[in-house]
Amino acid sequence: MRIVFIGTGEIGVPTLEALLKSEHDVVGVVTQPDKPVGRAQLIEPPPIKKALTRGASVGRALRVPILQLTKIKDPNAIEGICALTPDVIVVMAYGQILPRDVLEIPKIACLNLHASLLPRWRGAAPVQAAITEGDRETGITVMYMDEGVDTGDILLQRGTDILPNDTGGSLHDRLAQIAPEALLESLRLLKAKTAPRIPQDNAQATYAPKLKRDDGRIDWSEPAEVVERKIRAFNPWPGAFMQIAGQNLKIFSATIVDFSGPPGEILHGNRKLVVAAGERAVSLGEVQLEGKRRMSAAEFLRGHATLVRGAR
Repeated sequence: MRIVFIGTGEIGVPTLEALLKSEHDVVGVVTQPDKPVGRAQLIEPPPIKKALTRGASVGRALRVPILQLTKIKDPNAIEGICALTPDVIVVMAYGQILPRDVLEIPKIACLNLHASLLPRWRGAAPVQAAITEGDRETGITVMYMDEGVDTGDILLQRGTDILPNDTGGSLHDRLAQIAPEALLESLRLLKAKTAPRIPQDNAQATYAPKLKRDDGRIDWSEPAEVVERKIRAFNPWPGAFMQIAGQNLKIFSATIVDFSGPPGEILHGNRKLVVAAGERAVSLGEVQLEGKRRMSAAEFLRGHATLVRGAR
């Protein structure tokens, strides 16, 4: 089948690479424009574009047209996608909502690969939401796209356990590896005309909105188990943090400990940095003070013990 892949984020790279190695014909890739990245604000292509210039499929990939669209709803953009005459459009982590005019282009279906077991965690941040809320399982859903936000009928799902030590990054990477098989099986079912359409139960839907950097600020009035889950969920993005003497201290890991005190109170000693929560407390693992390198809490205390007084 003729496939147009639409995506931007790193999570979609294994799926694109699997398509390039498959029997299917990738006739075009749509992604976001190059943009400034990091402190130096160097212009870099999105991960999906980078994937087309490396790997075992590079010879085939270099022949694939790349459309870097500022707005996919622009008439010229829609015309460009239409000219590729796809049988199926595959979307994963693109970052823009597709208009009806694009959804109606493919001959067979417009499929979205979403990083949750829908209808749980529709929206932009399903990986972080699943960890934050203590879910035991998540997965990849292949769904038929409609004009709603992750509301389309389900074609296929593949699940994975959420491990006690999973971070947003580790779970993201595992879901990225599950996605290719889920898509290729979905395409096989479409080709055989045996693909199911299972309506979502809207009554069971939950929503995970797009995260902002400030969402990583820790609320110490919450129970320690919630704080610990958020620290893992927000690693690497948006990054959990607290204030130390007016500076942001990013927290990469923590463990729950028995300690009672006013929320935000810090107990430090014996090379440990413990912060009281609404219930119990957390002992900080790896941290990073703004402008400094990442280090263990013990290292931080050796060099910055005077900063912890009065921190919240």
